[in-house]
Amino acid sequence: MSYRPYQQIQRRPSRQIRVGKVLVGGDAPISVQTMTNTPTEDVEATVAQIRRAEVAGVDIVRVSCPTPEATAALKEITHEVNVPVVADIHFHYKRAIEAAQNGAACLRINPGNIGSPERVKEVIKAARDYGCSIRIGVNAGSLERHLLEKYGEPNPEALVESALWHADHLLQNGFDEFKISVKASDVFLAVAAYTALADACDHPLHVGITEAGGKRAGTVKSAIGMGNLLWAGIGDTIRVSLSAEPEEEVHVGWEMLKTLGLRHRGVKIISCPSCARQGFNVIETVATLEERLAHIEVPMSLSIIGCVVNGPGEALMTDLGVTGGGGGRHMVYAAGKTDHTVDGGDMIEHIVGLVEAKAAALQAEKAEAARLEALSNAAALEAPQAAE
Repeated sequence: MSYRPYQQIQRRPSRQIRVGKVLVGGDAPISVQTMTNTPTEDVEATVAQIRRAEVAGVDIVRVSCPTPEATAALKEITHEVNVPVVADIHFHYKRAIEAAQNGAACLRINPGNIGSPERVKEVIKAARDYGCSIRIGVNAGSLERHLLEKYGEPNPEALVESALWHADHLLQNGFDEFKISVKASDVFLAVAAYTALADACDHPLHVGITEAGGKRAGTVKSAIGMGNLLWAGIGDTIRVSLSAEPEEEVHVGWEMLKTLGLRHRGVKIISCPSCARQGFNVIETVATLEERLAHIEVPMSLSIIGCVVNGPGEALMTDLGVTGGGGGRHMVYAAGKTDHTVDGGDMIEHIVGLVEAKAAALQAEKAEAARLEALSNAAALEAPQAAE
């Protein structure tokens, strides 16, 4: 976390709920979600996709459960993965009950679509009995008819009214373990709706721009909309909705959070766009390093700058850095200071080695700090007993 005042983001206060082992809201880190696109009944394919998302750093994964076969598959899926699974339910209340019974950590529903008040109560009872939280998922593309008739079109007021109406269904039954989303594909509509909802309640919010598009356009659209909200302190869990593989959504989500200093994971590469002054091929080097360093989870920063114009300055603010030099040799920086030079032909392997060594050292420091804290806590507990 930065201590510069202009880099501080004051997060909106919210209640805290639990999605399996992941805390959402309150002072919990903003969690990163994605959704599978395999048939949920295909357990092997779904588990494989979730595991790829886990490698990318996902915290929570949602799967669609439209059939009894899909909810039955949850029992095996949830035992084979390491992250909480959210069951995506539409209309049929029995699917929600089955999902809760088969290991879902959260149910994504609209209480108004479930049916009668008795059916809503049955779903809430199942959620309570099996330790599930609920996400109220409001979407501009599927607003209730009475709200469309009232407002004439999907607008921020309609989305917020729908969300609070659904929330009231749960609150009337004494259930407050839920989060809310008010998604739209239009950035202006989504941002306005989330901003209004954030002022209207203290429930944790799941933030996203729905149906954002393909990898490039969807990333830009999501970054503008979600980045606006996150910068304003709005959002307790996020999903970047791309027409791309789930792990790509996870990568983009993490990059957003890292850019805003809201979470830190892996190597943050700061690189120049390259120009004729570059001492090495910056574009190829960065692409290779992103792939070679994807396995690093320890937060650290690395600057890759092609020449000496901005290289030394950027290196001052990163853990490790490389600046292009003359004669095929390039300057390596450590902790903001010049350290040594490296031959261009050996540079990538050298950088990978430095990053891996730095990551191992940081992990060891963290483990030692945890060990000392545990010893200190144990000693504090033993001291009163010894006095007796």
